[in-house]
Formats: sequence, structure tokens, C-alpha cells
Amino acid sequence: MDRNTFTGLFLILIILVGSTFLLKPSPEEIKQKANQDSIAVLKSKGINTNKVKQNIVHHLAKDSVINIPQTETFTFLENNKLKVTLSSLGGKIASVEIKNQTSYLGKPVILFNNQDTKLGFSFTADGKNINTETLVFNKIDNAKDKATLRSQNADGTFIDYVYTLPADSFKVNFSVKLNGYDAKIQPNTNLNLNWETRLLQQEKNITNERQYSGIFYKILDGEVNNLSETKDDEKAIDDEKLNWVAYKQHYFSATLVSKKGFNKGNFEIKSIAAGDTSALKIYKASLQIPFTAQTNYAMQFVFAPNKYDVLNAQNIGLEYIIDMGWPPLKWVNKYGVMQLFKLLNTTGLSIGIIILILTVLLKLVIFPFTYKSYVSMAKMRVLKPEMDEIKKRVGEDNQALVQQEYLKLYKKVGVNPLGGCLPLLFQMPFIIAFFYFFPGLFELRHESFLWMKDLSTYDAVITFPTIPLLGWNHISLMCLLMTISTLIYTYFNNQVSGATGQMKYIGYITPIIFFGVLNSYAAGLNLYYFFANVITFTQQYFIRQFVNDDKIHAQLQENKKKPDDPNKKKSGFQKKLEDMMRQQEQLKQQKNK
Repeated sequence: MDRNTFTGLFLILIILVGSTFLLKPSPEEIKQKANQDSIAVLKSKGINTNKVKQNIVHHLAKDSVINIPQTETFTFLENNKLKVTLSSLGGKIASVEIKNQTSYLGKPVILFNNQDTKLGFSFTADGKNINTETLVFNKIDNAKDKATLRSQNADGTFIDYVYTLPADSFKVNFSVKLNGYDAKIQPNTNLNLNWETRLLQQEKNITNERQYSGIFYKILDGEVNNLSETKDDEKAIDDEKLNWVAYKQHYFSATLVSKKGFNKGNFEIKSIAAGDTSALKIYKASLQIPFTAQTNYAMQFVFAPNKYDVLNAQNIGLEYIIDMGWPPLKWVNKYGVMQLFKLLNTTGLSIGIIILILTVLLKLVIFPFTYKSYVSMAKMRVLKPEMDEIKKRVGEDNQALVQQEYLKLYKKVGVNPLGGCLPLLFQMPFIIAFFYFFPGLFELRHESFLWMKDLSTYDAVITFPTIPLLGWNHISLMCLLMTISTLIYTYFNNQVSGATGQMKYIGYITPIIFFGVLNSYAAGLNLYYFFANVITFTQQYFIRQFVNDDKIHAQLQENKKKPDDPNKKKSGFQKKLEDMMRQQEQLKQQKNK
């Protein structure tokens, strides 16, 4: 070994020995590494390590909490309807299971999970900002229907969260007690109650489920309002007290109630990326409660299915979160269709048969109008040769004069050209009302009929990769049958009415458009439209057997021979139509000059 080699090796040895002492981790770094290893173990067990760290750091810094647990613990309340999980971190309701209900995957309905939920008060005490979300709550007592969680300070003051779950109830009573805080909190101040969560997917079609999900709230002794269900939205209520706020999804909801009312409320709802199926939307609410010397605040949670009778039984107006359309459609659904459905549902018949009976009853009610409409269309049909003759004689380029001659003909033979529209106008409120009624009807959920396993969602007969723009990845068989039946009905209806030109083809375009809209809607809704088409077609078939075109034509010709009654008053519509035709003719004459 030469001199240079020896020198190099000696320098390397000095570097290795020196680095062993100089780069040795400090006691703080060793402790931090141990904490990181512990956190890794907690993560492997599914424990929310961020909240564990926040609580430990917060309470050690303030030296305020006794017996700090190193891991999150849970307390359970349970009855025949709910299973409620309470967390020691923040004392919040960590999750809620609605019993006897399953998701589209057959799993229990869990409204929200622990990781995505925040619930706590924020206020100032002794000049310090307190956030109960970061406090650790130890279990004081726990029975099957009641639990008390306490966050105790070194000076003997404490905060109690008392949860009570009555038997056979969807309600969870929530009482908050601030013991010893009277001297710490300034009078005439507010406690801020913050509630944030992400409701989880329960239905097959998450896109459709998101369309029926939103934040609803009720003004104390006032009306129920809501944020948008189709886009991001926020709302601040500063001048009225609030009775409750509900986080609604399609068929379930979580509601926080205060009988005395919240002073103010700020609500925010945010969408989640279309491809993200981890949750429906992000719900946030910030509510203010006035601080009083009593320092005991009684509230209530309601975790329930969005079933009309269940929500109505809460006696706080919660049933209004079910969308039944705007007035008068809401009245048709609430006082008509809903009551009849409830009566039929007591018979034990399948939901599909009940939908059929509802459709038959509706068609029987409007049958007189349907008959009158058919006769009116038959009259227009037998008059068509005379109308064609008028158009040929007057000239198609003079539409105003053509229409005037048509009106004279209608008057002579005693025909109302709008008579065929009467049953459609009468049916329209029911058609639109059912469009709201069936998609929001909880009773359709997981109910099968024929090949349809769940009437509350689409029945895919064909699936394929999602089509851009349309967003389709399936074909609903019931929707397809409904569309085909509508096209068949349109064809025969055109034969009856004698429709020509654009009117003839518009009837074929409309069902195609509706197919695009209803392809992802509840199979129960498409089943109703299918039944309605079949029954209407059947009614018209039998009516046609009793309506003779030759007799109608003879009657119209007989009407021509009758002298005009000078005392007969014209209808308001007829006067307006004649005035409009006259004005058009005058304008045309002025242009020709």
C-alpha cells in the first residue's frame, strides 16, 4: 500500500466515524420517527390518524384534557330502526345505519362514514378559540338507548354530549351541556354549530340519485325551502330563525332539528366529480345558537327513509323534502294520487298491479272526454275533403282567408276544431304529476314486477360503453316498450285524426325525444306510461266500433241546412280567432297597396 492509498483510506475512516456522531438523530427526531411508525400501524387498522394527531397535539399543548386516549373509540346506540355509532373524537355521530334497508348492492344502508363527517361547536371561552371537533370525549355512561360522552378540563369544567335513541324511532335526541362555562363565555354571544358530511351512494344510478339530492331547511313557523339539487349552491339565512336543516339524498335523509330554532344559518352544497362514486355531494351547514345561562341545548337528529308517511309522522314538515311538483301538480299528487296509492297498497297487491289499477282508474275518469275527443277528430276527418276544396279554391298562399273560410265551415256544421285537444288538456296535469310522483316514491324501491327487479331504477336489457354527450350506457327495456307503444298509438291516432304534413311527423319525433329523457328514469314511471298507452289504444278501438263516419258526415250536412241563430253568442276564443284573421287580412291588403 503506497502513501496516497493509505492517506485516502484514512480520510474515509475519519468521515465514517465523524458522520456516525455528527449525523446521529436528536431525541426529538427519534420520537418523531416513533410517532410516524405508530401512525403507520394505525393507518393499517383503518383509524383516522389525522384526527388522532390533531387531538393529541391540541390537548397536550393546552394541558386541558384528562386521560387522553391514544386511539379513537366508538360507542353504539341501537333500536329496531337505527344503529348509531358515536366517536370519542369530537363526540360526533360517526355513522348511521338504517336497518331493514339495503343499497343496490345488497349491503346495509350506511348514510355517511366517520372519515367524511364533522360535527362540533366553535366558540370563544376565556379568550381562547374552542372547537369541540378537536376534543376527546370519554364515555361516562352507556346503555342500549342512551350514551353520555364527556370532554373534561383540568379545572373541572366539562362539555357533555348526551345521545338518546328512543325505541321504534328514527329520532336521536341530542343534548349538549356546557358545565362551568358561564364565567368563561361572554354573554350575548353565539355558539356556532358546524355540520359537514358526504352522503354515500345507495342507488344503482348515481347520476339520477344526485339529481334528487340537496339541502333543505325550514324557517321556524314558516315554509320549507331548499338549495339547488342540480348544481353547486350556497345560502345564508340571517333574518329568520331556522327549525331544521335536512341533508337529503334520493330515498334517505339526515336532519338536524331545534324546536327553539337556530338564530342563523349558512348552507353550502358542492358537487363531486362525475366519475367519483365515493359519495353523492358535499353538504355543509353552519348554524348559530345563542349562549344562555342555562347552557343546556336540546336538539334532535332524524335519520329516516324518504317515505311520505314516515316523514309526515315527525310533525315538523319534513315530508316537504319529497318533490311532488309545483302547485297544482303538488295538490294532485298529495291529496289525490298519494291517498289512492296508500289505499291500494294496503291490499297487499304488487306495486306493478297497483300502478296498473291507478292507470285504469285515471282512464275511466277521463273516458267521457276521450270519447268526445274521438268524435271531434272523426268530424274533422270527414270534413277534410271540404277543407281541401276550400284551400284549393282560395289558394294556399292566402292562409288568413283560408282560416276564415275554415271557421265559417266549422260554424255551419257545428264543429269545435279544439274538441280533440280537450282530453289531452285534462290529462296533462296527471301526466306531469306522475312524472314527479313515481321517481320519488319510496315504495317502488327494490320492488320487482315481471322481469324488472327494481321499479325505482332503470331495467337495462342492453349495456355498452358510455356514449359521449348522451351519457348512455344502457337501454331500458320498459322505456323501449313504452316508446314503441307510443309510436304505434301515434300511427293509429293519425289515421283517426287525419293529420297531415308537419303535424303527422311531430307525433313520431316526440316519443323518440322522451325515450332519451326517460331511459334512465324509474321503470315504474315507464310502466305507467306503457299502461296508459295500451289502455288508451284499447279505448279508441272500442269507441271506433260505435262511431260511424257516414252517420257523422250526414249529421254535419244536416247541420248546414239549419238557419243561423242570430241570438247565439260566439265564444270568446272564436271572437279572438276571427279578429286575428281579420287583422292579418287587413295587413296583407295594406302590403299589396
